[in-house]
Amino acid sequence: MDFALTDEQTAIFDMAHAFGQEHIAPNARAWEAEGCIPKALWPQIGELGFGGLYVSEESGGSGLSRLDATLVFEALSMACPSVAAFLSIHNMCVKMIDTFGSDDLKARVLPKALSMETVYSYCLTEPGSGSDAAALKTRATQTNEGYRLTGTKAFISGGGYSDAYVVMCRTGDESPRGISAMIVEDGAEGLSFGGLEDKMGWKSQPTRQVQFDDCLVPAENLLGEEGQGFKYAMAGLDGGRLNISACSLGAAQTGLNLTLDYMGERKAFGQPIDQFQALQFRLADMEITLQAARVFLRQAAWKLDSGAHDATPHCAMAKKFVTEAGSEVVDQCLQLHGGYGYLADYGIEKLVRDLRVHQILEGTNEIMRVIVARHLLKNR
Repeated sequence: MDFALTDEQTAIFDMAHAFGQEHIAPNARAWEAEGCIPKALWPQIGELGFGGLYVSEESGGSGLSRLDATLVFEALSMACPSVAAFLSIHNMCVKMIDTFGSDDLKARVLPKALSMETVYSYCLTEPGSGSDAAALKTRATQTNEGYRLTGTKAFISGGGYSDAYVVMCRTGDESPRGISAMIVEDGAEGLSFGGLEDKMGWKSQPTRQVQFDDCLVPAENLLGEEGQGFKYAMAGLDGGRLNISACSLGAAQTGLNLTLDYMGERKAFGQPIDQFQALQFRLADMEITLQAARVFLRQAAWKLDSGAHDATPHCAMAKKFVTEAGSEVVDQCLQLHGGYGYLADYGIEKLVRDLRVHQILEGTNEIMRVIVARHLLKNR
């Protein structure tokens, strides 16, 4: 069993890390204050091939493995987890289009998606359907022009900001088999947005409700087949859970790095505080936690890449473990900074706020436990 990264994987990580430290990290606080990531950033990321990380090379994507992709998100989140997580959402949408879209649809929309001239958001959650995603109410009625879409999506990262939306909606009965997926482009007739949500973290990502009032969707914007939308939506979640775990991991690593530097400079009782054994033990515990999380995450990614029968529960376990580990570590980092950790200038309190939502999205950590338990009971 080889735990080492290949030279190519190391180069992927280094490229993403260098880009993040140069173009994202110096601006992360300003973007948070402004509540918006500059649109000009995305084409720069697209030039690196990060607009379609695991889109097939035949379709113009980078064709990376899921393990490779986690390295990108880990590296970028060391600069800002909010920016890295938004890129994960775009990649989830683009992978759905590449996997399930018709040749005509892919030819029409993929080039601009891969270059990130077109930025995508993912619309599944509704005000009354979160963990019970199959209970969604947004409905598309077929017409001579295509579809008329009516309903509301909630907590949408990029709502009112993105250029297009992959929307899960009901075209049939009330079961998961009655759900389809379609692309709604910004500016579509009947598309509108709620007010900007005031969030605890991820503040650089504009988040709004996305509202459809008899919204016109051309027939050619149907993604794949009618009635398959829920399956399409769920197919991307294993990888999405790995990505968000990687975002927690990278951000927590930055927190630990900042804390090591701070503790070497901060003095108390005549010596740097990193010389107190009790505090050294806490540093050691954080390092052990992050190393365990990293190995767990990469094993789950390897299982997904290799098509292992237990890939889904391992992705769920990794998501639960790594996101909670990340939050635990940055909380300890704040504590070790003392009062300074509570100040924005030191960068730690932002990490605490940004990482908290990782235990909720891409399936709550309670749902991750459900997935794992069902797997155990099925295979006992």
